[in-house]
Amino acid sequence: MSELRKEFGKRLQLLRRQASLTQEQLAEQAEISVDFLSLVERGINAPSFDNLEKIAKALGVSVRDLFDFE
Repeated sequence: MSELRKEFGKRLQLLRRQASLTQEQLAEQAEISVDFLSLVERGINAPSFDNLEKIAKALGVSVRDLFDFE
């Protein structure tokens, strides 16, 4: 499993929780499946550019913020 995917998944989960959203709520707002979101948060799958934009918009952050692993 890619280290970048794992770090991205952790960051996405953190941002989702900070926004007080469940996986179901974020998936619905981003127009992606809950299963796919779960796989991304676990570092198994990686989102496309289109899905990155949808996820960022649903969280109210920039795409760049999704990759701020500091």
